[in-house]
Amino acid sequence: MRATNGVARRRRRKRILKRVKGFHGRRKNLLRTAIQSAERADQHAYIGRKRRKRDMRRLWITRISAAARGLGMRYATLIHGLGKAGIELDRKTLSQLAIEDPAAFKAVVDQARAALTAEA
Repeated sequence: MRATNGVARRRRRKRILKRVKGFHGRRKNLLRTAIQSAERADQHAYIGRKRRKRDMRRLWITRISAAARGLGMRYATLIHGLGKAGIELDRKTLSQLAIEDPAAFKAVVDQARAALTAEA
C-alpha cells in the first residue's frame, strides 16, 4: 500500500476552507477557488491596513482644521506656528485635544499664534 499523506492533506484543506467560510458560491466549497479567494482577501486586508492609517490622518486633520477655524486660524498656519513654538504634538493628540478639551486646544492655538507674531 502507498501512503498518500491523507492527514496533512485533509488538515490543509480544512484550514483553507475554514478561512473562506462565509464566502459566496464556489469560493467556499472548492479548494482551488478557495485558495485564490483567500489570497485575494489577504491582499485586500493588507491594503486596507495601510489605507486605514491614511484615512485616520485625514480625519484628524479635518477635525483640527475645523477647531482651528473656530478660533480664527487656518490649519496650515496652526501647524507652522506649532513648529515655530516648539510644540511637538502629533495630529492624533491635537485632534483629541480639540474634541475633549477645547480650552487646552485654545491655549495651544494661542501659543502658536504668539510664536507666529514674534517671528514677524
